[in-house]
Amino acid sequence: MLHLQALTKQYATGDLALGGITLTIPAGQVVGLIGPSGAGKSTLIRCVNRLVEPSGGSIYLENIDLTRLSRSQLRQARRRMAMIFQEFALVERLTVMENVLSGQLGYVPFWRSLLRQFPAEAVGNAFATLDRVGLTDHIDKRADTLSGGQRQRVGIARALLQNPDLLLVDEPTASLDPKTSRQIMRLLTDVCAEQKLAAIINIHDVALARMFVQRIVGLRYGQVVFDGPPENLDAAALTMIYGAEDWTGTMQEADWGTEPYDQLDPMTQNRLVPA
Repeated sequence: MLHLQALTKQYATGDLALGGITLTIPAGQVVGLIGPSGAGKSTLIRCVNRLVEPSGGSIYLENIDLTRLSRSQLRQARRRMAMIFQEFALVERLTVMENVLSGQLGYVPFWRSLLRQFPAEAVGNAFATLDRVGLTDHIDKRADTLSGGQRQRVGIARALLQNPDLLLVDEPTASLDPKTSRQIMRLLTDVCAEQKLAAIINIHDVALARMFVQRIVGLRYGQVVFDGPPENLDAAALTMIYGAEDWTGTMQEADWGTEPYDQLDPMTQNRLVPA
């Protein structure tokens, strides 16, 4: 379980990025974090693992207050929090397998990671994880030869190899086409369900969030202005989060996208247009 209590972040410029966020995310729940640019979404995610230092408040992962940990204690705690980045953050010249095994860096001595000597169990887990994310045929390929969707799958596999309790996901579909975006979101939500992982997914695509996540939190000016199930995210709620706009198209896209999965073409896996 992750619990944020009155979390604040104020930058040296005086800008208030987070204005007292209180949230509880139980194990196994996938939360979509939405809001306009500058609302504090990325700052919130980075405060959780202290890539950005909070200005105030508390962050509890189970019974551990992450804001009070020393640097060495934080390194240990970060094993339990895996980050998936918008720009993938892969080492381009390394293979898929080598990038995935970097998810074990918090568990092995530095010299072993430098020599790429990982325990047999970690290597076996990496093979199994790559099979789970559909990359078995790409294990020995360099990261810079992969498509955007494949690279994101490598990032997901690397995160899973940490054996985390929490996934922090920053705009995982921002640079992907619509079909690949759905595949990545489906993969993320499926693995979270299988492994009972909590997840916070910072996502700009409202329709995609409504299709896949269990709960949506809307931020505006560093404050929570919406917190509820996707079906409650109506036009009024979107106006509260983003401001006045005609949200008809967004709502229709989300409603169409949540048709049952058996409405997929069995050959191409493309969604069939409803009659």
